[in-house]
Amino acid sequence: MKKEHLLWVDDEIDLLRPHILFLEGKGYAVSTVTNGQDAIDLCKAEPFDLIFLDENMPGLSGLETLSRIKDLCPNTPVVMITKSEEENIMDMAIGSKIADYLIKPVNPNQILLTLKKNLHRRDIITEVANSGYLQEFGRIGMQINDSLTWQDWLGVYRKLVFWELELEGADGNMAEMLRAQKAEANAIFARFVRKNYLGWLARPEERPMMSPDLFRRKVFPLLDRGEKVFFIVIDNFRYDQWRVIRNELGGLFNIEEELYCGILPTATQYARNAIFSGLMPSQIAGMFPDLWVDEDEEEGKNLNEEPLIRTQLERFRRRCPFSYHKVNDSSACERLVAQFGSLRDTPLNVVVMNFIDIMSHARTESKMMRELASTEAAYRSITLSWFRHSAVKDLFALLAGSGFRVIVTTDHGSIRVDRPVKIIGDRNTNTNLRYKLGKNLSCGAKQVFEVKRPEEAMLPCPNVSTAYVFATGNDFFAYPNNYNYYSSYYKDTFQHGGVSMEEMIIPLAALQGKK
Repeated sequence: MKKEHLLWVDDEIDLLRPHILFLEGKGYAVSTVTNGQDAIDLCKAEPFDLIFLDENMPGLSGLETLSRIKDLCPNTPVVMITKSEEENIMDMAIGSKIADYLIKPVNPNQILLTLKKNLHRRDIITEVANSGYLQEFGRIGMQINDSLTWQDWLGVYRKLVFWELELEGADGNMAEMLRAQKAEANAIFARFVRKNYLGWLARPEERPMMSPDLFRRKVFPLLDRGEKVFFIVIDNFRYDQWRVIRNELGGLFNIEEELYCGILPTATQYARNAIFSGLMPSQIAGMFPDLWVDEDEEEGKNLNEEPLIRTQLERFRRRCPFSYHKVNDSSACERLVAQFGSLRDTPLNVVVMNFIDIMSHARTESKMMRELASTEAAYRSITLSWFRHSAVKDLFALLAGSGFRVIVTTDHGSIRVDRPVKIIGDRNTNTNLRYKLGKNLSCGAKQVFEVKRPEEAMLPCPNVSTAYVFATGNDFFAYPNNYNYYSSYYKDTFQHGGVSMEEMIIPLAALQGKK
């Protein structure tokens, strides 16, 4: 096993001999020099894993030496060691991108700690995470099997996402254990949904908070208190993606986070229209037929969101001016930021952001996007990069200082599918890979959730014999006559519309600016 090679630069290096011996006893190789120029020459000749650098030396000072070393090896961590505790020296050192800062006299434990932080941090974190998940594995398994209520499942999903984020980059065995446990959880969650979903709709007072409830339960009470609201729907936004973005918002907002249940199908046409109308899909189709677009119609399925919001405000007798904005690209978000001042006096502003949904579809269709988002972690990383480097972050920064209460949520999540399931339907059957509706649907898989009477699921019924079939777990539907094509083309893509924790258990956060 290769020893980490350290360089220690100090004009009193003889006095540090006990520290050098201590590090060599811990398995490190240590080279020493007594001045900055020798350190620079040595860095030109060979690589080092970490450099200890004295700040106060004759000739080149520590900070001058640091600048030259950073030009030569910008990625090598440098630990500055000094007798001075003056704040300006600390600021200068930190501004020069040092890895750590120690005050003389240093002791062996301080040195060992800084080495662990800078050389072994990832290994230590991974080891601790692996150990922690192994200890939790059995408890999570019991919790999955004992989950009888919606609240139980929220606890299971939160734990699984926590460990998914903690184990990011873990070894293959640990990652595979987590994937298997998540698959097991989704199989049992699907049975839970099959058993309870229709009952929830028949008895609304007993159901968890669902898509049609959001305005009534989360927006209207704020408006009643005289608060101004920005309601932001990030399409196709999973809980794990929210968790990484939440870290970016923590410095700007106080955040109250919860999870709610997306309706079936977990697709934009149904779930987002349910949010904005406050109604289930069959109710929209019955009460506002001109605002509902059936699956077989070519018209865009989400063109009526603004009038649906208006119907809900009118139905609840809310005389509330509102604005509606759909953000499909960065320029649209930049325009929204530019007109922010004109929205300050509007009580309710609704924004739909489609980037993640567009990215998900692009990943299916583009080989390059599949490479960029080849894993769940990469998918989250692209989401985080979008947030950090787009005008969306500028919008949230404005909101933090504006006095608005911000509600951030989504209409549904998505799941990475890898197992094709054969289904047969007539030529009018819809194209979604996670749910099908049509006449004479035939599917051999036992694990699907079939709704033979759409009215029980409060879904439109275009024909007397229409049924809905929802894929569960990591399954996706493929037709027998094109089975091999569908299997290879859509395997390992992110899809939505069916029954899984990732699609149905989705984030809802209330943000209050700290300013």
